[in-house]
Amino acid sequence: MVHSTGEERAVHLAREAIELVDAGHREAASRNLREALALAPSNSAVKEAFLKIQQEEGNGHHLLELCRRYTSRKDETAGKDVILYLRTDGLKPPEGVALECAKLLLAHRAHMLSSLQDGIISGLVRQNASVRQFFSDQLQISVTTFFDEMYDRGDGAAVCLDTVVLDPSVWPSEEARLHCERELFLLFIAKLMESGHDLDGRSLKGIARLLVVDASKLQDQIDDEGFDVILSSLDNRLPPEWRSQATLATVKYLDSSKETGQNRFTKLISAKLSKARVDDLIVAFSALAAVFPVIPEIAATLFLSDGFMASLTPMSARDAKRRRVEVSFLELLNSACINKPCREAIAKNFSDLLSHTLTNGSDQSSELAAVVLAKIRASEKDGSGSNGKVQEEDDRVAELVDRFKRLMSSRKGDNVQNIIEGLAYSSVKPSVKEQLAHDPAFLRDLIKVLHENSSDSSVLYGGLMIILNLTQFLPNLTEEQKKMSQLKSYAEASPDARAGPNLLENDEHVVARCNAIIEAGIMPLFIDCSKTNMPSVQGLVSKIMLSLSRNQKTRGTLTQQGGVKLLLNIGTPRQGSSGSISNEAVPNASHALARILISVDPSHVFPPSGFPQVTSATRPLAALLVVPEASAEQPRDLLPVFESLLALTNLASYPDETAPDAIVRQAWPVIEDLLLNNSPLIQRAASLTDADDLATRRAAGGALAMLTEFDSVVAGVLDRPRGVPLLLRLCQEDDEGLLHRGVACVRNMSSVATGDIGRRAREALKKSGAVDILTNALKKSRNTAVLQTGVEALKPLVE
Repeated sequence: MVHSTGEERAVHLAREAIELVDAGHREAASRNLREALALAPSNSAVKEAFLKIQQEEGNGHHLLELCRRYTSRKDETAGKDVILYLRTDGLKPPEGVALECAKLLLAHRAHMLSSLQDGIISGLVRQNASVRQFFSDQLQISVTTFFDEMYDRGDGAAVCLDTVVLDPSVWPSEEARLHCERELFLLFIAKLMESGHDLDGRSLKGIARLLVVDASKLQDQIDDEGFDVILSSLDNRLPPEWRSQATLATVKYLDSSKETGQNRFTKLISAKLSKARVDDLIVAFSALAAVFPVIPEIAATLFLSDGFMASLTPMSARDAKRRRVEVSFLELLNSACINKPCREAIAKNFSDLLSHTLTNGSDQSSELAAVVLAKIRASEKDGSGSNGKVQEEDDRVAELVDRFKRLMSSRKGDNVQNIIEGLAYSSVKPSVKEQLAHDPAFLRDLIKVLHENSSDSSVLYGGLMIILNLTQFLPNLTEEQKKMSQLKSYAEASPDARAGPNLLENDEHVVARCNAIIEAGIMPLFIDCSKTNMPSVQGLVSKIMLSLSRNQKTRGTLTQQGGVKLLLNIGTPRQGSSGSISNEAVPNASHALARILISVDPSHVFPPSGFPQVTSATRPLAALLVVPEASAEQPRDLLPVFESLLALTNLASYPDETAPDAIVRQAWPVIEDLLLNNSPLIQRAASLTDADDLATRRAAGGALAMLTEFDSVVAGVLDRPRGVPLLLRLCQEDDEGLLHRGVACVRNMSSVATGDIGRRAREALKKSGAVDILTNALKKSRNTAVLQTGVEALKPLVE
């Protein structure tokens, strides 16, 4: 097995550590072992050395010795070694040793030890049931005393008490456990009240964690005062980490307490608004803004109430007080835009204020105002109003977009969340799609920003939404769906019923935008995104790739830039990854893969040895052949099925037998059952033998070469006005692959088809000049397979 340089050094250090222990140099051995663990904590040789050293230290376990040095000598290096041990997978202290270590630390008051005690205590609780049992025993003696003992030791030490009260195995009864859990919960709330806002969000973490797991059993412990202090922690002036914990606690409480909690929430927010003090207003706006994205129905009901809207009227005044609450007020409007009635209320009541803030506010407030305006304007339908009004509105949106572009360029990737959000909403408008797609510098900036913020899910998701908006094709509607859509537009008195779709949304414009995205260098970003565990991100990448793969001319480029590997990674969920990929990501990725594999030579994509292997593509392609049954709302979409068949046919031309074997094993029963009963697919395949793209003609011809072995498929070809001439056209191609497929189709129709269908097929072939065409084909070809198949095809026609 080949190790990295770091791993090789770790193994060397581990072996040296054993020699140092044998020589009596324990501290030097500890240093070596610590470095080895830091380099390769999972290496078996390093773990073996660690365990061996422990055993050779007699009655003193290595971890216990480190804890003694940390507590008695204040040896910080020893404390770091303990934390490293507890965080290393595969290393777990014996229960007795862990308990002795915990008792050693608790024998010293919190202020006597450094902050390392926090990580050590929480690690021992996490790993060892004996420590959790000891903590449970202490809590049963006095929850308050032990809570006070642990609270000052750090976040981990305090919050690990949640772990103890949520572990039923260390309690004598559920009644005892629940009693201590409720007491602990109240102590966290009391701490939060006592400190106003504890300096590290410690109480909030404890409260949020308990509510996440056991809200139904704890929600009755929250009264007006307790809930008020949690809401106060949503203040937008506080650090994001605290606010996220407070948001989690608020949402879990509201979800479990139902009407009681919702009434309490409304009462407390209304009380703060009625006081109209700056701090109260900021907390009220911040709290409602935090709730909007997660429980919009509760937040919208309060926001749209007469009392709440009346309390917002003073915000239109341009005075010093409004400026102090401006940012929290704008953040509320921004969050409220998630709800359509709220969005309409904001447009009606605050458009002038937003426009004024846009040009006269601080950098932060003008940026927020721009985002809110973008959301309002994006929701207004294209085509509404007079032409002059539409043009004016488009100009106003374009100005906002230019503003966002300048801000993004000047920020150099920092603090871009609001900018990305504004662009994501604005880019639903066709005119903005064109404005963004035809700005190469902007596209490069956007891709760079997303690379730099790939760990920020909100920025990454928003940026991918922009790209999705630019590349999204209009859905293919059946005639019935088109009529229903038109009737609906008429019923809603929409001018779209007469105007039809915006011309900027037609296939030609979308293809041009897709090409611009590819040319801007999007693929490295997508490859990074495919490695994430965020289903929403994978879902967006797969949708965009499905659009990018629609144009036959760019499929080769996508392949060269890693598109096939990317789509295989998303479209083939691995064992144990259930739930890590969105429901739509897999079929979308598989469909995009099918489109690419129609148009490329499989031998160029799948090397004889290495990754990816040709057989890895058959499973996602075969999965596309099974589609849900049609319904009145959602007709059965056969395009993915058909394009998968073409891709599988192209794969069957792979030089060796691995691909055909895999196709037969994984997909043939479905193919046989599906295609014999769906003549429209056969018709589509016959049409595509006339396509401009060589690979498409090959795939379509190959599909028909397999399918025309069945009489029902031959009947489908005969029923098409140009079915037989199109097949004979394949027999006149210069490309040997197409020629072989063509003569195979004719052979099947002339000699394999039986009964009346076979007779009809031979008559149609003769009438269309098949004898002369086949004779000429045999004269010009030097391919043995073509010659043999051609003779078999010709014989029944000349007898």
